Amino acid sequence: MTDDLERRLSALPAATPLDLVALHSELARRAADEGVLDVAYGFADSPLGPLTVIVTGRGLVRLSYAHEAVDEQLEEIATRISPRILASPDRTDAVRRQLDEYFAGDRRRFDVPIDWRLVRGFTGDVLRATSRIPFGAVSSYREVATEAGSPNAYRAAGRGLGGYTGGLERKEYLLRLEGVLEGNDPGSAGV
Repeated sequence: MTDDLERRLSALPAATPLDLVALHSELARRAADEGVLDVAYGFADSPLGPLTVIVTGRGLVRLSYAHEAVDEQLEEIATRISPRILASPDRTDAVRRQLDEYFAGDRRRFDVPIDWRLVRGFTGDVLRATSRIPFGAVSSYREVATEAGSPNAYRAAGRGLGGYTGGLERKEYLLRLEGVLEGNDPGSAGV
């Protein structure tokens, strides 16, 4: 009986390998078409290393560096926004394209909408204020605090920004890219 089963199975055509990328893509497309994809994420290459791009129907909700654990970010978003999350690079295309243009020196202003739901209170006010700083300009913590509506909270504004999440090398790279710092070409920063 075992020999008969083995013979029959070996006579069957070989199964096609499962294309997980295509399967995930189709799942994300169907979920979006049916209105059940609330949060999509993808990854972007950059001179600063890989970036995680997370979007909702409202806009970009999170952009993070590789050292920030994706699973933890998605867990927070599932709790605070929606658990209906899928990898869907197509849904992050607009953000990724604008990042590519920015790093190539062809974009000075981003026009993708921002979903501010993950930031609240003074921290949210500080981040909104920093998002309005034009390309190639810098602001002091006092100026940012004033713009955020609390002129005397400049120390808190500095703590709210945390120095810079990406680290000093990345901050310097971005300042060089925007022409604020002179020195080496940003492409040679080795970040």
